[in-house]
Amino acid sequence: MMSRRMLTKEEEDAMGDEVEVRREDQDKINKFSRLHQHELSIEEELKTKNKEKEELDDITNELELADEDDTVPYKIGDAFFHLPLPQAQEMLEQSTTRLDEEIGELEDKMGTIREQMTQLKVDLYARFGKTINLET
Repeated sequence: MMSRRMLTKEEEDAMGDEVEVRREDQDKINKFSRLHQHELSIEEELKTKNKEKEELDDITNELELADEDDTVPYKIGDAFFHLPLPQAQEMLEQSTTRLDEEIGELEDKMGTIREQMTQLKVDLYARFGKTINLET
């Protein structure tokens, strides 16, 4: 005769209520995963852009110490050109402005992605409870 062992509270919690994974649930899980990958990609791009921004800020500060009549090497593509200081400062300012806009756009995208991920988490945790792990 087989003896029945009672399940502990932890074992019961671990088993949870078996919830059927519907097609729409799987679609939400897949979408969450895609969004998470996109989030990681944007984070890397933001790190790169912010590093570029720091470098441009450092160069801007260095050029403030230069003599007005100096020419400075300015990299365009793979080549350096010697430009008058005011022209180099103007081009540097344009590059900084463009980079600020790109960083702003990436941050907006990141915000949108995170909002979507939060909503998917709410939906999926409401459906599956502890049986799903969406922590990133």
